[in-house]
Amino acid sequence: MRYMLLIYADEAAMPAAPTDKTYEISAAYGAYTETLKNSGAWLAGARLKPTQTATVVRMANGKTNVLDGPYADTKEQLAGFFIIEAEDADAAIAWGARCPGAGTGTVEVRPIWEHTM
Repeated sequence: MRYMLLIYADEAAMPAAPTDKTYEISAAYGAYTETLKNSGAWLAGARLKPTQTATVVRMANGKTNVLDGPYADTKEQLAGFFIIEAEDADAAIAWGARCPGAGTGTVEVRPIWEHTM
């Protein structure tokens, strides 16, 4: 079954982090990604640009509304994701717990809705 690991982090804390800490986190993500790939669990993943680069699109009464900035003003922002293949929810949660983002923010583990036609 496929799962998405949604990584939430405090964007405001990132620029304030010392360079060595930033390098350490980047190296941890590199190692984590390699481990996922070597295990065969990795399907996709990416780091996202900051929320101020986001655009929100909504349709209301047939009109398109476009807003600059994030969808919601929250303490933690969606910073990146992985899509993995896991045997079950427990295995996906174990991968989520190993993600470097779990130690500095939050990792949401969510099953992907498989379409059947």
